Amino acid sequence: MSDIVTIQSQSSFEQLPLANPVTEGGTCHITTEKKRFYPLNFTAVISQYSSRQAPHLESSSSPRSASLTPTIALWSSTRTGNSTEVEDYRNRSQSRTHIYLHATWRTGSSFLGELFNQHPDVFYLYEPMWIMWQALYPGDAGSLQGAVRDMLNSLFRCDFSVLKLYAGSSNVSTSFIFGWKTNKVICSEPLCKAYKKHEIGLVQGDVCGKCQPRDLKELEKECKKYPVMVIKDVRVLDVAVLVPLMRDPAINLQIVQLFRDPRAVHNSRLKSKLALVKESIQVLRSKKQSDKYKRLLVPSNRVHRAENYVSSAMELICDNWLNDMLLVMNAPPWVKRNYMRLKYENLVLRPVDELQRLYRFSNLTLSKAMEKFVVNMTHGQGYSSDKPFLISSRDAKEAIYAWRERLNVEQVNQVEAYCSEVMRELGYQKRNMDNT
Repeated sequence: MSDIVTIQSQSSFEQLPLANPVTEGGTCHITTEKKRFYPLNFTAVISQYSSRQAPHLESSSSPRSASLTPTIALWSSTRTGNSTEVEDYRNRSQSRTHIYLHATWRTGSSFLGELFNQHPDVFYLYEPMWIMWQALYPGDAGSLQGAVRDMLNSLFRCDFSVLKLYAGSSNVSTSFIFGWKTNKVICSEPLCKAYKKHEIGLVQGDVCGKCQPRDLKELEKECKKYPVMVIKDVRVLDVAVLVPLMRDPAINLQIVQLFRDPRAVHNSRLKSKLALVKESIQVLRSKKQSDKYKRLLVPSNRVHRAENYVSSAMELICDNWLNDMLLVMNAPPWVKRNYMRLKYENLVLRPVDELQRLYRFSNLTLSKAMEKFVVNMTHGQGYSSDKPFLISSRDAKEAIYAWRERLNVEQVNQVEAYCSEVMRELGYQKRNMDNT
């Protein structure tokens, strides 16, 4: 079976490609079929900032993008009663901290999440929205944003019944939760005797896999015990989607946004292209009505369609990053206090310093055991294993600079063209490669 994706282009965009990874003999292939796609009735909070000639973000005189107006208006929208923003901030719940790790695919977010999974005071969930995206496929990423936010709203309140909406006929238990075999709470006492939550160390999937499934009510009970709850996912397209949760005094959402050199992200995405092609198409579909992205849904190279879809999504990812930066730049002080920007390179090159900063933001203490853990995780042998989604100890410097050896000139130049404004704002220098 070929791994080529065939797309049926239609001017109305009523029919879109449905790419389904099919495993045969251990090899992932891509098959297609035509299905009529009806977008879900969710309204996007913010339009995409798409100009390639965006002003430098550090300039205080930068003109505000017109597309940001709807979201910026949310900061000062009508409030209940006579309360002010400052009063609301002071009255927000101090008994529990809720954090969303905002990232995209292949930025090192699994490693970042593991730093919370290991902390004794944290209840951590790894990519819970994966279940929804699988159940609602072929829904485009933009149309699913309302459902994503609703799920987060329920999960942060320790209400896991929302997972049943996407379970079909499956029996919903702790073993239904995506990534449960490495979840420190699920695999530790009292839910399972395999591990102890206060002991620092990676959870082995084959060990935790022997734990008996537990009812979600038991997991909800455990969830309510922890002072800090952290959810990591890659399916929120932009910060604007999370604005209502930041404004909700019962949740008081804090956001840690992870960035990484776009060239390193692209290199890692190509390495995992067959696993990412389905969601890359969903991301591209979210902008199917935009002239800028219509061309990306019909790649010119028919031989390497999977690679082209994964590569094309990189342009949209950088646009989303730029949009987030502009949004935060124009946000009021209380939003900026609840937002933290983190670069992957800083985290792995200065792990103890950055972890201390991260925990301070999260109202967590940093123990000597966690310091040792983060140092060991960033000083391993080699770049990665044959399983790119497996959390393991790696050589930080090799992970950062591997793209220099693995991407060709054309690939580097393409990413630098797509992501030039983002790279400048984040301090990533162009390599200025050419074919000579």
